[in-house]
Amino acid sequence: MSEKTGFYCNMSAFRGSDRERYNQLIRKLEAARIEIQELPDGYSFCLRSELVSVMEVAEWVSYESKCCPFFDFEILLERGNGPLWLILKGQDGIKPFIQAEFGIR
Repeated sequence: MSEKTGFYCNMSAFRGSDRERYNQLIRKLEAARIEIQELPDGYSFCLRSELVSVMEVAEWVSYESKCCPFFDFEILLERGNGPLWLILKGQDGIKPFIQAEFGIR
């Protein structure tokens, strides 16, 4: 998608059980995070695949893309049972937003 979108979170994108599930997934992602790498246009998060599955990461992406449509998402599972990576990218100015939202110092 080449159209640029401003940074805003649509907090009403999901409610009730969807909000509850989103919160469960974000806690799993935080618990599974073992490394953060800064990229020119975002960040990549290495996750313990024994603590969070590819399907759970994809489910989180499906929720997050509803409330934060300005992210580009990538999921990478390295061969041989290697690390699982969640990559968040975006247009200029996205990195401070990611830092604030995901507690990156």
